[in-house]
Amino acid sequence: MVEVSEYEELAQNFKRALMEKIKSSQPYWTLLGIEMLDVKKGWAKLQLPFAKELTHPYGIAHGGVIFSLADSAVAMALLGLVEKGKRFTTVEMNINYVSPFREGNITAEARIVNKGSRIALGDVDVRDDQGGLVAKCLATYTIMK
Repeated sequence: MVEVSEYEELAQNFKRALMEKIKSSQPYWTLLGIEMLDVKKGWAKLQLPFAKELTHPYGIAHGGVIFSLADSAVAMALLGLVEKGKRFTTVEMNINYVSPFREGNITAEARIVNKGSRIALGDVDVRDDQGGLVAKCLATYTIMK
């Protein structure tokens, strides 16, 4: 596995602008409470705090919330690798839920494990505050003109 320090930093101006734009241009993230902690070329780390509004009747976070966090983390990791003027979107994602999320925060750490000209593959670990694995994901994105 590649260490976080081995991922190339984004240009400082681009990273600063991205971090600011995310705060105002992602209404779905705002609704869920997602925050971007850090991003590099091919790597990103996002966080989500537990909220009662995100639960299902058993009092744990709905799986769709965890899925959304993981999917968003892959998108941010891919952002710095895709050429200007190209767009990308998820075409397939597999998630394995390992343990429930019922308090504190979870973080999604995404790594792009392969990027071709039209397809990218991302790997995500979603962990709780104690470092326990909440979910493991693999996402495939298509890259378009």
